[in-house]
Amino acid sequence: MTEAGIFVGGGGEGYGAPQELLLKYGNRHGLVAGATGTGKTVTLQILAEGFSAAGVPVFLADVKSDLAGLAVAGSAEAKLHDAFMKRCATIGYELTYQAFPVAFWDLFGEQGHPIRTTVTEMGPLLLSRLMDLSEAQEGVLNIAFRLADQEGLPLLDLKDLQAMLVWIGQNAAEIGLRYGNVASATVGAIQRQLLVLENQGGTRLFGEPALDLADMMRLAPDGRGQVNILAADKLMASPRLYATFLLWLLSELFEELPEVGDPDKPKFVFFFDEAHLLFDDAPKALVDKVEQVARLIRSKGVGVFFITQNPADVPDDILGQLGNRVQHALRAFTAKDQKDLARAAQNYRPNPAFDTETAIKEVGTGEAVTSFLQNKGVPGIVERTLVRPPASQLGPITPEERRAVIAATGLGYKYDQTIDRDSAFERLQARAEAAAQAAAEAEAAEERLAADERARKESRRYEGRSRRGSSRSDSIATAFGKSLARQLGTKTGQAIVRGILGSLFKSR
Repeated sequence: MTEAGIFVGGGGEGYGAPQELLLKYGNRHGLVAGATGTGKTVTLQILAEGFSAAGVPVFLADVKSDLAGLAVAGSAEAKLHDAFMKRCATIGYELTYQAFPVAFWDLFGEQGHPIRTTVTEMGPLLLSRLMDLSEAQEGVLNIAFRLADQEGLPLLDLKDLQAMLVWIGQNAAEIGLRYGNVASATVGAIQRQLLVLENQGGTRLFGEPALDLADMMRLAPDGRGQVNILAADKLMASPRLYATFLLWLLSELFEELPEVGDPDKPKFVFFFDEAHLLFDDAPKALVDKVEQVARLIRSKGVGVFFITQNPADVPDDILGQLGNRVQHALRAFTAKDQKDLARAAQNYRPNPAFDTETAIKEVGTGEAVTSFLQNKGVPGIVERTLVRPPASQLGPITPEERRAVIAATGLGYKYDQTIDRDSAFERLQARAEAAAQAAAEAEAAEERLAADERARKESRRYEGRSRRGSSRSDSIATAFGKSLARQLGTKTGQAIVRGILGSLFKSR
């Protein structure tokens, strides 16, 4: 690396002309393209080394575990050492092996510090893309976010979102009057997609502590920029999750960083490997968002480099904003391949010394067709360039070396333990429990009132019966007395009385 730029390799006749990426144009974005096995990963590695050495933090995804070698210095005992020295002599570069300040991150928390965001920070647009929702389902998801904000229900993790959707389903009639129809089938479809996301490992992406971008933009004590490496070998099994997460991170950089104009060097550089995953079957709204971020984020001092096999993987509106280009070999076996090759060649400023299309087909491994922005941001003339060897280790590192690097970052205390604070799930659960308790108390009160009413009715019936029985007995006794009095006035009545009295005395 020179004071003004990053030495990428030697070009021109005999590969003796230095080809440099000027630091002041590092935020004008870039493209690294080429077929599998042509050297894209090494180019990505040396660009990361160059930016780090210039004091610029970078972020990159390690899809094949090859880029972890940035944390360890290369070695003269490595089998490619002699080939590296020969190449350095050809291009006029003095290679000094060294390690770089690396922080390992991992969505699953296995090969690096856990990296998380909240559901709210991800937002309904990216979540809809992540879950492949229909337009109607995305509409309901937007309603969920709006209501969560109005009701004071923080959406931090997936169970918060699931609880919110259940609440919406239970109150669909009332909500529908304000925001339009909310069908239970639509809510159920979103819940099923959330289940798929959980099975892909999305549960670990959402939660707290959420990523603090400042922890990715640190400088080492010697002034070199931190190289943030995302372990993506396992993550690539869920390509939509991988692409959406990287787009979220890029969007966070855009939203949080202040405007800096055109600095002397970037504040941060973001490498988007396997970039085609971002655009495959992407809705127009998402592509428009990527285009907007790519166009405006340069004023935040952020450079974005897309790494993909074919430049045709990147939409034209975005491709036109990529000023620094490294094109490794492209294969052209089919008519479509030939068309893509011709299209790729047209994106370079011609060099009268060779045909660009032919050069793209002929460059070998570790060689590329390059074009970097020059003074005043003018694209440089295309050159066949022999890419310099990396100063760090080429290839993966051992698990022991990885653990040592993870421990040395000092970030474990902040990210290794999950925090589950009071949020939508807990608050809606508390509401449901309070409502259930109130309902139970109301039901018990109702039962007590009913029991009291039954008791009063029973009491009234009993008292009525007692009064009616006494009156009847009194009337019988009165009638008997009157009859007896009448009978005593006759001989027959007197005889009856004497008989009764006689019986009584005999019994005694």
